[in-house]
Amino acid sequence: MGKQWITTDAAVSTYKLAGALPPPSDRARVAAPLPKLKALSFFSGAMGLDKKKKKAGVHFLAACEVDKACRRTITANRPDIGLLGDIWKYSANDIRNAAGLKDSDDIDIIVGGPPCQAFSTAGARRGFEDARGNAFLRYIEIILALRPKFCVIENVRGLLSAPMVHTPHAEREKDWTPGRFECSGGALFHVLQLLRAGGYGVSFNLYNAANFGVPQSRERVILICSRDGTKLPHLMPTHSQDGSFGLPRWKTLREALAGLDPKAGDHAEFPEDRLRFYRMLRSGQYWKHLPKELHREALGGSLDAGGGKTGFYRRLDWDKPSCTLVTSPTMPATDICHPEEDRPLSVQEYKRIQQFPDDWIVSGSLIDQYKQIGNAVPVGLGEAVGKAILAHIAGTEERPPQGFAFSRYKETDEISWEARTRERMGLEEKPSVPLTVAAKRRRKGSAQSEDKQRGLFAEN
Repeated sequence: MGKQWITTDAAVSTYKLAGALPPPSDRARVAAPLPKLKALSFFSGAMGLDKKKKKAGVHFLAACEVDKACRRTITANRPDIGLLGDIWKYSANDIRNAAGLKDSDDIDIIVGGPPCQAFSTAGARRGFEDARGNAFLRYIEIILALRPKFCVIENVRGLLSAPMVHTPHAEREKDWTPGRFECSGGALFHVLQLLRAGGYGVSFNLYNAANFGVPQSRERVILICSRDGTKLPHLMPTHSQDGSFGLPRWKTLREALAGLDPKAGDHAEFPEDRLRFYRMLRSGQYWKHLPKELHREALGGSLDAGGGKTGFYRRLDWDKPSCTLVTSPTMPATDICHPEEDRPLSVQEYKRIQQFPDDWIVSGSLIDQYKQIGNAVPVGLGEAVGKAILAHIAGTEERPPQGFAFSRYKETDEISWEARTRERMGLEEKPSVPLTVAAKRRRKGSAQSEDKQRGLFAEN
């Protein structure tokens, strides 16, 4: 108007949330009486689990997150809690101070999902040689330093098979065989040794979130650790795929998106060369449902790759749970298309599938929002973890139905998995407990050549 630009308060707020302002600085929790159940969050992401935990009486006092967009999201929704950044920069006392805790205050629960790329079967799988993998070990150190009554560790399925160290195929000699450090499952085995040496009882399994009321088929490893040395039962399912065990069937995408205007969301766009093929597909179909003569044109060289390639040109099925949400719904091999609309899922639809409340603010650009929601633990799965811990505290534990399949894989619980891993590693008795990363750093002088090369594992 004239020489002035006019905008709205809403537009200014959106601009701020998209990253125009500097990210929030570290801060201490706003002074307030301590709740009955005190929790800390690490690798917190968008903290979509916070509301459910709070309803259960679990209150997060501080979050530790380095990503700028996530820090904005945490501040927008929970400006009262403490906020920390790089996990390597803080001592146990620093973390207590940020949470408003004294040395004498017991911490009830610590939760965290360390970066999973180092263990994912889709990546190079460098494990603890990767900086992100070492963040996992740093998280274990913090747990052992703060000694909460319970701690929760969440990660991808690849953690079950990730080695301590990885020799690339190109560097393997003809007669190469994996040593103890390179055996499948070595990374998790090492973590278990550290936790048990600290007195924690550990139970874990590979859980499909759809079995806990989440409208999404998403498999994650979850470890629950108890300071009293006992092992908590596996999580109690609330749903089953076919309605067996007297449970309701898995929730569907249709149920998840009920009431959302499909044309009102914020979403990315597919390029026209992909939209051409999507227009030929209906709900629940993918590239194999295209005319056979178009398969080569649609997939190019990927057509010759192994596997089912189920992520190519994938329209979701209204009457099934969503596939696993990824950090971007537009990547060619993992794109996720709306069942009817010719577009990727919107941010609002992502939130519904991950069970974020509709009013939960997710800050940053569109790319940032997809990434934060796609990386999150679904609320229903997090709620199941919370219920298991609260039931243990109250002495009202329940055990899941005998024979219930938590995922499509076998031997993923702590008992059968460890028996198989010990056999693979050639261990009949429990090995000596390895030093923590911090203890290893304090070592001076000579070290075995393998320790020096790997920088990961030293025996007492």
